[in-house]
Amino acid sequence: MTDWIAEEARYLFQNYGRQPVVLVRGEGTRVWDAEGRSYLDFVGGLAVNVLGHCHPAVVEALRRQSAELIHVSNLYYSTPMIELAKLLTELSGLDRVFFCNSGTEAVEAAIKLARRWGRDTRGGAYEIISAVDGFHGRTLGALAATGTARYREPFEPLPPGFVHVPWNDVEAVRAATTERTVAVLLEPIQGEGGVNLPAPGYLREVERWCRERGLLLILDEIQTGNGRTGTFFAFQQEGVRPDVVCLAKGLAGGVPIGAVIARDEVARHLVPGDHGTTFGGNPLACAAGVATVRYILEHDLTARARAAGERLTTALRSLEDRHPLVAGVRGRGLMLAVQLARDAAAEVTNAARERGLLVNNVRPNAVRLLPPLTVTDAELDEACRILESALDAVGGA
Repeated sequence: MTDWIAEEARYLFQNYGRQPVVLVRGEGTRVWDAEGRSYLDFVGGLAVNVLGHCHPAVVEALRRQSAELIHVSNLYYSTPMIELAKLLTELSGLDRVFFCNSGTEAVEAAIKLARRWGRDTRGGAYEIISAVDGFHGRTLGALAATGTARYREPFEPLPPGFVHVPWNDVEAVRAATTERTVAVLLEPIQGEGGVNLPAPGYLREVERWCRERGLLLILDEIQTGNGRTGTFFAFQQEGVRPDVVCLAKGLAGGVPIGAVIARDEVARHLVPGDHGTTFGGNPLACAAGVATVRYILEHDLTARARAAGERLTTALRSLEDRHPLVAGVRGRGLMLAVQLARDAAAEVTNAARERGLLVNNVRPNAVRLLPPLTVTDAELDEACRILESALDAVGGA
């Protein structure tokens, strides 16, 4: 029998701290390893598997499209790309879409768009303000925008033109704005930062400042989008209208895709030759995207995310009442984090895995849960029972 973990250690870059599990099959909220053991998957491909694993709507879209047209490049038109763009503009209230392959590529495209817009309309303004503890990707531009020092520092010097200010501090945004500022880039809820919610009115005040100063408001919905927080876009719960939105992760139900959605008066500043991608918007990924978005809409999975999130939050908060290691619960919809009283998130993650539940230690003292929008009540309850058992095994505060 092949020792896949040993093979990985021999042939792959060792840049991931992988869990010691070889996953070979998935269906819905469950995955199975090479030894036949099943797990409830509350990592969800890091917010990617919004419909769960191998959802029939996505599988059928891939089967059908792969038999017709997989790739043609952006030298030509293809219909799935246009269908998906139409859906996203209708859902967002914005006007135009650029497709790429990932979240970090979407952020890179948004950075280039902002700089081109600043050159054309604001005398060459180029600086982008982003938040401490934010995360926007691992390419050099997206990394420079990321407000978490431990991601940036090993790769400095990074491209200039980014200013980091404290999260939930509108005055800091105002103070950081100069004649060089072109945009503010924020996550509606900070994901990798630990599932940090915006203070009431924070995003509205930032938008008001952007309008007053003629800046772009760019929202990174890579993790919060696609229905996860209870509306298709998290910004829809905040009463704001961004100029640019970055989307990826769950957009195609597990197939790699990224997107930038923008107002027409901003999007028009990227002209032929300014930006492009070989695989972005390919028929296969976009067909999966159309199937995923339509399924979310037709089955009202945003409402399901709200209801399931309330049930899961209530159950997790009951753990806080009776377990000394649980210091709090935060999040929205099916994007939640359990705050721990000490840096025991890795221990809890390991103990949960050993008991059949996959979760993510997003911070040393925080465990993140990102189940699919299709998760059942029974699966939510089972996950909470397993998590409680894991907490008991790790011990108290």
